[in-house]
Amino acid sequence: MVSFSAILLTMSEQNLSYINRLLAGLDDTTLVSSRWLRAHGYSTSLVARYVASGWLESPARGVYLRKGGRLQWASVVRSLQSRESLSLYVGGRFALALQGYEHYLRLGEAPVVTLYGSDRPPGWVAKLPLEARFEFCGGAPFDLPLPSLTAETSDSQLLAQGLARQAELDGIVCSSPERAMLELCDRPPDAALVYEADALMQAMATLRPARVGLLLRHCRSVKAKRLFLALAERHRHAWLAHVSMEGVDLGAGKRSLVPGGRLHPTYQITLPGDLDEQLG
Repeated sequence: MVSFSAILLTMSEQNLSYINRLLAGLDDTTLVSSRWLRAHGYSTSLVARYVASGWLESPARGVYLRKGGRLQWASVVRSLQSRESLSLYVGGRFALALQGYEHYLRLGEAPVVTLYGSDRPPGWVAKLPLEARFEFCGGAPFDLPLPSLTAETSDSQLLAQGLARQAELDGIVCSSPERAMLELCDRPPDAALVYEADALMQAMATLRPARVGLLLRHCRSVKAKRLFLALAERHRHAWLAHVSMEGVDLGAGKRSLVPGGRLHPTYQITLPGDLDEQLG
């Protein structure tokens, strides 16, 4: 007959094996949610014991990291993509900032991580004690089916969507500059958006024509396409002449972005008349 003390010892060894296995998969910045823990055999009571024992800590209800771990916005995105398997990626304005296009804008402001995708972020994301905050922008204006964003998805599958992994940020998936700029141009129009997009477009002298053409063909937003092209033409970027416009639908009629603006003769969209003054 197995003694009661032997049973307790076996249970203790099993619990130690569980926590060792969990900690082995967590670095100093990795986040795991209650949902992920339950799916991998860690009950709510067991996780509570890990917290009480000083192995884990909870920066917000429903999410955990190693005791003494560092909370970073990039680790939040990595968790959403690789552990939660959510269709969410960094796009638009923040993707451009990450790739060096926005370093001179919004100085002194807390970063806003702009997330795009078909899944909404879980509630704990907004409750994390981070300087950066997260803004969910919904689905991007493309008819391309978004692939899985886990490690199993190949780089070529991502590139076909205008997406790429950022190696220096633990491989999180972000929009390429071409896709991010179209996403920014799709935001609710006002003069401030056009000023910002114009300043960013001025620096985009090395966009890839083939990728621009692909994304234009699959972009559902007429406003975004017209604004993107009008600003590229305005800054006389050499790559624009090599973009194939075959199959690109620019709609019909005039489009007004700002009241009292100046109509662009080619793309029939109104732009603020003082763009040159705004560039300084």
